[in-house]
Amino acid sequence: MRRIFVYESLSGGGQLDADAAHLLAQGRQMRDALVADLLCVPDLAVTCAVSQGAGLPVAHERLSGATPGPGEEAPAFVQRLAHQHDLAWIVAPENDGLLGALHEAVGAPRWIGCDAETIRVASSKRATLLALAAQRVPTPLDFAEPMSGRWVVKPDDGAGAVHTRVHANHDAALADLRLRRSAGTSATLEPFVEGEALSISMLAAPGFVQPLTFNQQAIVIDAEGWLNDIGVRSNVIDSRSDPRAVRLHTLALDVKRALPGLRGYVGIDLVWHAERGPVVIEVNPRLTSAYVGLSNALGRNLAEEVLLLHGLPEVADAAQ
Repeated sequence: MRRIFVYESLSGGGQLDADAAHLLAQGRQMRDALVADLLCVPDLAVTCAVSQGAGLPVAHERLSGATPGPGEEAPAFVQRLAHQHDLAWIVAPENDGLLGALHEAVGAPRWIGCDAETIRVASSKRATLLALAAQRVPTPLDFAEPMSGRWVVKPDDGAGAVHTRVHANHDAALADLRLRRSAGTSATLEPFVEGEALSISMLAAPGFVQPLTFNQQAIVIDAEGWLNDIGVRSNVIDSRSDPRAVRLHTLALDVKRALPGLRGYVGIDLVWHAERGPVVIEVNPRLTSAYVGLSNALGRNLAEEVLLLHGLPEVADAAQ
């Protein structure tokens, strides 16, 4: 029987600062959805990282919990547990290089997900846009001239809409950028793309791309320009009847071409511009909130399919 370690950083005993605490519920939901799918895979034992505020999602004979030791940092904990298992599925943000550090701790042979280079690029908003633009994938960089209109400042290695602020003009955004950088924080500036906030959930592997759903993101901007992500509605664009679906499918293929190391479940955040169509904002090389409930909605076990994409023979044999 194969053994897999599941670690979701917010619910798995990691440090929760004031910004991350409100994301704990989302983290638990992703973890619980992933664990539920993995428990449906035959001959697979699951160990789930737990914390005082987030115990095991269910009682199951093939599910056990693991907690960091006193003072044990996330990379050391993940490395210790990963090396006791055949596989490791890590869900963590790119902030401060965390996802990349956990990939290094696990090592490529056990890692379920994107490769190290892709995680490195996707951990920088600016580097991601440059990589996409080099392959002529539409990005906010296409809107840089003229500099009129709204601009947005965000952490270059941030997750979601945390610390993301929209400014009425380039000068105000530039002042914000300089202030953040002078304080030693990661920040980047780009044109704010007007339109409908969407996302793509997809599976990827070498020579393989399969968009799963086209989702709608609920993003609101408060009176001071701060962005707030209040949730996602999965599968709102019908791939058979909505005319936008063809372009979104093509966009997914183009993103995979620009970032060939994408593997497993991947999320693409974008804006549908009224005139230019889909514009990629960022690429998430990991599970996203849109995964929650997705296997049930599609009638297929996405976690099992990801394991198959990683060429795991025991899983493939059990699925036949």
